[in-house]
Amino acid sequence: MAYQHGAACRGRTATLVAINVILLMMIALVSYAPTLYRMFCQATGYGGTTGRSVMISRKMATKVPITVRFDANIAPGLDWEFKPDRQEVKTHIGEPTKAYYHARNISDHPIVGRATYNVTPGWAGPYFFKVVCFCFTEQRLEPGEEAHMPLLFYIDQDILEDKDAKNIHTVTLSYTFFRQNGLSDEDISTTRDLSIGSQKEEISIKDEDKQVFYNDVYK
Repeated sequence: MAYQHGAACRGRTATLVAINVILLMMIALVSYAPTLYRMFCQATGYGGTTGRSVMISRKMATKVPITVRFDANIAPGLDWEFKPDRQEVKTHIGEPTKAYYHARNISDHPIVGRATYNVTPGWAGPYFFKVVCFCFTEQRLEPGEEAHMPLLFYIDQDILEDKDAKNIHTVTLSYTFFRQNGLSDEDISTTRDLSIGSQKEEISIKDEDKQVFYNDVYK
């Protein structure tokens, strides 16, 4: 009986250890899930995440028309105004196209936000290449401060060879801004100023015929 009791105890101990290990693994996965999911999406285009490209020019534009719609969302707890300058733009596949988003801090204190994006329909995601500095980066707006954020994008002509995506005529680019909480005053002061950064970005993309397009950050 003693042997059986000891074996049972050891079995329960092993089970508890296994459960704790699984819980720790789950906590770790949850902690890193956004980063892992983002990496996966950028590598595969899954979920409408845009991909990566190389230098292009307007000479690569086709005559195939496409409409791009712009959407802006604010997560609860972020006291900002956030909207596109226009609801949609009509362009052509392969043509670099510029648009703008606008943000304003309507609170009485500095706020740091972080934007994520998505492209719909999902089939268009791998072919939607854009330049935008405010995505996936902590951005600060001072009280009452505004930012006019440029966006430069194009839809790769390879979409015309994709049987699932070639008949897409309208694409929606959607952003959501989230508030970044738990930051110290020092952390907040060292984040990127969204207004000043957007002004610099506007200057850096003046020559649209010689742009290098990345999945989320222009360099």
